[in-house]
Amino acid sequence: MENQVATTNEIKKTKKRKNSNSQMLEWKKDGWKALISLAPAMIILIIFTFYPIINTFVVSFFPNYNYITDNFGAFGFDSYIRVLTDAEFWRAMGNTALMVLVSVPLSIAIALVITVLLNSIKVLQGFFQVVFFLPYVTNGIAFGLVFSTIFSPMNYGLVNSLIRMCGGDPVAWTGTAATIPYWAGIFVITVYSIWNGLAFKILVFLSGIQGIDKQYYQAAQVDATPKWRVFTKITVPLLSPMILYITITSLMGAFKSYSSVVSLFGEDMGNGQSSTFITAVGYIYKYFNYVTTGGSTGALLLSTASAAALILFVFIMIITFVQMWANKKKVHY
Repeated sequence: MENQVATTNEIKKTKKRKNSNSQMLEWKKDGWKALISLAPAMIILIIFTFYPIINTFVVSFFPNYNYITDNFGAFGFDSYIRVLTDAEFWRAMGNTALMVLVSVPLSIAIALVITVLLNSIKVLQGFFQVVFFLPYVTNGIAFGLVFSTIFSPMNYGLVNSLIRMCGGDPVAWTGTAATIPYWAGIFVITVYSIWNGLAFKILVFLSGIQGIDKQYYQAAQVDATPKWRVFTKITVPLLSPMILYITITSLMGAFKSYSSVVSLFGEDMGNGQSSTFITAVGYIYKYFNYVTTGGSTGALLLSTASAAALILFVFIMIITFVQMWANKKKVHY
């Protein structure tokens, strides 16, 4: 009896070894296939993402780097000191932070409300979806030019025309003149950022809300639950993964604001050389542009632009991880 049991155990062990060996062979075959399939994407990612990041990191520590001869020069932290002690950099970060704090929450809230309204109507739903999706497929610069016309400081601007009809004085909303009030410029940028980002948010939220089980809403309807309570207790919690995704992508997009400011206020980003409405990315482009136009201090400016880019990158990563950690308990998967 004992010999029979021992033989049975040996047979089981042999089968397990054979199964594990066959699984290993299958994994190796599938693994190589997966690696071959991913190779083109990985090569593109390395060339156009990882290499520029690594190169930017290296150049930021060599203030005398010559991009023509590829001569690095002496190692140092001069570029980081220059950026962190530059008042214009902190003005750019302040403008960017203000845009993020105002535009991101407002755009998400407005997109959620529009999504619920779109999902509740049946007639012409497709038409309204197309209308709200148009900004997503429109060139950002062209869209900014439309906004600069609407908010034109001249009397023919739509907003100023309405203000004059109500008996008020025209406001210099856009342009390059030194008379643009700071609050007016920030208001125009915020409105532009909100409208420009609505399309993608509505598209994501609409796909999410249409995937929610209808039984939740039917149960709430049976209990005569108010619509605002259905929205806060059913819709928002079940959309929380998408809200988290949209929040993170919106934060990244807001921190990268540049084309909107240029299209509204020109390349000097408002008020001539003072660059009143300069953003963090605008600050980087400004120094990089000095290099490409052949400035005498091109090496230092390229290193400065690299240092500013790395600081912004680290700042965005910190904000993103904090956001993910803070929302971890509030996201329902």
